[in-house]
Amino acid sequence: MPNLADPVFQIRFIGLIIGLIIGTTFHEFGHAFTALMLGDDTAQRAGRVTLNPVAHFDPLGFLLMLMLAAGLFGFAWGKPTPVNPARLAGGRKGNSLVALGGPFANIIVATVFAIPLRFAPNLPTNIHEILAYAVFANILLFSFNLIPIPPLDGFGIVSGIVSDSWYRLIAPLYRNGIVLLLIIGFGLPYIGINVIGRIIGPVEALLQNLIIGTRLFG
Repeated sequence: MPNLADPVFQIRFIGLIIGLIIGTTFHEFGHAFTALMLGDDTAQRAGRVTLNPVAHFDPLGFLLMLMLAAGLFGFAWGKPTPVNPARLAGGRKGNSLVALGGPFANIIVATVFAIPLRFAPNLPTNIHEILAYAVFANILLFSFNLIPIPPLDGFGIVSGIVSDSWYRLIAPLYRNGIVLLLIIGFGLPYIGINVIGRIIGPVEALLQNLIIGTRLFG
């Protein structure tokens, strides 16, 4: 259990939870807004084209997000954005753009949080660390969601740009993707094989250097 009275824990928790809540809100808004721009108003009718965080969380996902920020659990989610691919302009390519809209929003959020880190070097230490963790949370959301395993956005992006023959080959993964993700995310680390860390670690390092100007974490 974390030491709730530890100032280091408190700063990390505050920074991560701010980054995760704002990042998840913009992530799901990015999906919903992109879908609307491409002709599908399903998310709009469900009240998801909004930056109100309440619209983008379910109770369990939010609880797990609190646990993730506290270092007690390694997985959380926002409420999935409803999309009707049949109504999107561009067909599968349109669906690929919708999938990209969420991670793209996280890069924007990370960049905004990083502006004071780049241009206000005399920030109080606590504020600097909170902002740095918020940036890192959004880099993590971007990197993790681009893994090409359903139901993550990376699979939606890939499935929208591959040829028809490749799409028919990978489409069945939709049925079993969550099982595969759980095995890779929880099963393999249990025996000391961190596949996800090896995949997203270099991406996180690159983005930290590009957005913050240095690698602060990982």
